[in-house]
Parts: sequence; structure tokens; C-alpha cells
Amino acid sequence: MLELKSLYKYFRGIPAIEDVSFSVAAGEIVGFLGPNGAGKSTTVKIVTGMLRPDAGHVFYEGHDIRNDMVAFRRVIGYVPEEAHLYGYMSGLEYLQFVGRLRGFTEALIEAKATSLLKLLHLESSQHSPISSYSKGMRQRVLIAAALLHDPQLLIFDEPLSGLDVISARLLKDLMELLAAQGKAVLYISHVLEVVEQVCQRVVVIGRGKILADAPPSELTRLMSLPNLESVFTQLVRQQDTTAVARRIVEVMRNGHA
Repeated sequence: MLELKSLYKYFRGIPAIEDVSFSVAAGEIVGFLGPNGAGKSTTVKIVTGMLRPDAGHVFYEGHDIRNDMVAFRRVIGYVPEEAHLYGYMSGLEYLQFVGRLRGFTEALIEAKATSLLKLLHLESSQHSPISSYSKGMRQRVLIAAALLHDPQLLIFDEPLSGLDVISARLLKDLMELLAAQGKAVLYISHVLEVVEQVCQRVVVIGRGKILADAPPSELTRLMSLPNLESVFTQLVRQQDTTAVARRIVEVMRNGHA
């Protein structure tokens, strides 16, 4: 359904991503992992049309998305990492705004928006300004907005940020149900336990290049490591966090008895 082919992007001559290629099939949840600065955000911005690659292509159903971005945006639902919302609007007003942009009738907007807000436990705050919402509430508004038009491709970028345990569990169940209905899901997260539980495949990026693309169980087996977190740490060659933590404590205690 979604295919990235040999994507390259440079900023001031420095490569942000190089030869990034992977796919997300209908009915599949693919985890996209990497440390900060690895190229995840650049890749996602290219996929959503916010950035143009210097080389390479993004295909949806075999068609280059750049040939008709309007049509592509009709089928994509995107929850960004940062909740940039209009604080003066209420949650209901924001969904009404999104629904009108999508060309829905007022009756359909009202029915879908009020139902989603209720199901996401925002009913009591639907008329309050978003500026008064907590981070988790704003995140749920973004999720509702991404689902409003029943998209076929969903991109969740750190969607658990600010969510409580119940909301996080709901999102996990929702992703699995959406995939079961044939939708493609690209899931970007640092919560590796959830990635290991819900993703059929995991794509790991480091320093702008794809380091691995395989089911979580296969990665752990091939690298003889107990879990995805260990695999991730090994692949991106992250520092020894335990040693660093000890050093921090040593610095803190310096000059104290």
C-alpha cells in the first residue's frame, strides 16, 4: 500500500536520510524506530508531503504521491509528535473545522465528532478551549481528528505522549483493530514494549540509514538478544546507559560527603 523507495534528503549539504526504503502493506502495523536525530522525523515529513525529498519517491497504491497530493491526503490520517492545535477553539470546534476541510456535511460532522469525543473521554470538555486541555487531552483530540475521515493509511508519531494508562491501552487495541480491517499503520514510538506487542515488522533507522527491517521476534532471534530494547540498543550502538548513570551520580556527589 505504502512504499518508500530510495529516499534522500540533505540539509545544507549534510545528509539527513540516505537510501531509505521500506513498505507498509494493507493490514500491517509497522514500527519505525530510531534514536533522536536518526532521520525518523525527516522521513515522516516526506511521507506526509510536508517535505520534498532530494531523491527517491513515495508511492501509495503504486502511484507517486507527488502526482496528486490532494487525493493522497484524503486517505491518510496523521497524528504528529507535537500537538499544534488552535488553543482558542474547543475540542468540538476543532473537529468541526477538520470535518469541513474534509468536505463533510454538517450533520455527519456533528455525529462523528461528538461520538469520537465521547469515546475518547472528552465529552465533558468538548466545549472548553483547547488551551485549557492537558497534554493527554490534546493528544486525544489529534487522534480523533486523524480518524474522522476513516483513512486507509494511518501514521502515529509518538501517539502515547501524555496519554494515561487507559488511553494508551485503548490506542493499542485500536491500532490492532484498524489493521484487522485492512488499514496500513506506520507507528513511530520510543515505547519499545508496545512496538514489540503490536507491530508485525520493525524498521530501525540510525544516522539516516535503515539498519534493520524484520519482525521483532526475528530480530531478537538473529541477534541472540532477549527483547527488542536490547536489539535496538545494539543496532544503533547507543552508549552504555548504566555506566553514564553511574557517572552522573558521581558528578552529583562531587564535593559532598
